[in-house]
Amino acid sequence: MKVGIIGASGRMGQTVVGLLEHTDAVLAAAVVSKQSPCKGESVAGVRYQSLDEVVAAVDVLIDFSLPQALTENLQFAQRTQTPIVVCTTGLSAQQQRLLTDAANEIPVLYARNTSVGIALLEQLVALSAAAMADADIEILEAHHKYKKDGPSGTALALGEAAAQGRQQSFDQLNAGVRGDGERQPDSIGFAVMRAADIVGEHQVMLAQPGERIELTHRVSDRNIFARGALSAATWLAGREAGFYTMQDTLNLKQTLARLLDSQ
Repeated sequence: MKVGIIGASGRMGQTVVGLLEHTDAVLAAAVVSKQSPCKGESVAGVRYQSLDEVVAAVDVLIDFSLPQALTENLQFAQRTQTPIVVCTTGLSAQQQRLLTDAANEIPVLYARNTSVGIALLEQLVALSAAAMADADIEILEAHHKYKKDGPSGTALALGEAAAQGRQQSFDQLNAGVRGDGERQPDSIGFAVMRAADIVGEHQVMLAQPGERIELTHRVSDRNIFARGALSAATWLAGREAGFYTMQDTLNLKQTLARLLDSQ
C-alpha cells in the first residue's frame, strides 16, 4: 500500500513515517506546507514537497495537518480519487460539512482520535449516558502545552457520544468550559488542562446523588495514534465512497448491539 502523509514534518506525521518502516506499506508522498523549511529535504527516501507538487501514485492519504489546509487537501483527494483519513482536530462546522460533501465522491474517514481505546470509550459513554439519564456529565481532558485547540476534538467527540446516548443534539446542549455560577440543566461541562509533555488523557464523569461513574483513557505513547491511523488507512483503501469513523473499522457499533440483544 502506497501512503501519502499530509503534515509529514509534524509530530504525528513523523511518528507515522517511522512506523511505516516496520510495515509492508510504503511512504509514497511526504507533504508539507509551501512555507515549510523542510521542503526539499528527504525523509525515508522521499522528498518533502507541497501538495501541488505530488505526482506519485498514492493509494490512501493520512492527513495530520492543520485545519486551514483541509480545503486544499480534500480538493486534491477528490481530484485524484484518493481515499483520505483526516485526523485534524479543531475543525469548524463548515469544515466538517466539507468532509461529508467530499464523502459523496471518495472514501473519507474522519478520526479526531485514532486510538482504539477512545473508539471503545465513546461507546461506553453513550451507553452510560443512556442508562444514567439524570446524571450530570463532566469531561476533563489534558494534553501537552503546545496543543492549539481546546476542548480537544476527542473531548468534544465524547460529549457528542453522551448526547447521542440520551438522544439529544449536542449542538442544543449547554456545553462548554465550566465557568462561575450554578450548573445548568441538560449541560455537559468541559475542563481543559495543558501542561508539559502530556500525550493525551480524557475522563468522563457521570455523577448523580450518592454515586458516580468515571470512565478514563490515558495515552503514554503517541505511537498508539500512528498505529491507529495506519490501521484506518489500510481499512479505508479500496472502500466505496462514503463517510466513515474509527468505530466503523472496528465494528464496535455492531458488537455493542449484539451484546445488548443477548442480555
